[in-house]
Amino acid sequence: MQKKRIEADALLLDVDGTLWDSTSIVAGAWTRAARENGFGDMTVEPDMLKGLFGMTMDDIARALVPGASGEQREGLMEKCVLYEQQALEADPCDICYPGVIDTIRKLSGRIGIAIVSNCQSGYIELFMEKTGLTAKEIQDKECFGDTGCGKAENILSVVKRNGYKKAYYVGDIDADRASAREAGIGFISAEYGFGDPIEADVRIDSFEELSELIINR
Repeated sequence: MQKKRIEADALLLDVDGTLWDSTSIVAGAWTRAARENGFGDMTVEPDMLKGLFGMTMDDIARALVPGASGEQREGLMEKCVLYEQQALEADPCDICYPGVIDTIRKLSGRIGIAIVSNCQSGYIELFMEKTGLTAKEIQDKECFGDTGCGKAENILSVVKRNGYKKAYYVGDIDADRASAREAGIGFISAEYGFGDPIEADVRIDSFEELSELIINR
């Protein structure tokens, strides 16, 4: 069945589960961090991370070690972020979903492209570095680590400062949908990602479909 096309002047993109799947690399880094921080029997699995990614780092810490003190969670997440960054920098990171880089480059010549994530500071920049994407293709970005704000508020900030009138958020979990709706913009569900099927304006089975779905006038 042919999907309906949508008129848009911008796409705001989630990262994990939408642009790439870093869980295999990150799981090893987080397991190392957990064992060095006194959680000696903990093994972080990729599937565990798929259920956590999309939350803010604070919420991930509470879910990962619910019985730990605030100080223990803070120390653990500092090491998780450090080792994750090191692991991703060292790895070739050929972990994007098919067509992501080419599709972003094609669309950036037609509409605004931004990244909004609940990730830590530096993660979006690392994604851009590993993929070769620049400010020419990704015109704006925002994350929880930089602002301390949730995804809905960060989406709204990006929309307002760029003057977008018909923006859509592309994400893979229901929290992404909820954030887009709270910010007052459309939502495109990446069905290939980490989440379950959710309500959306449009569903895509591959990132490449966006090239044909978007109408800009």
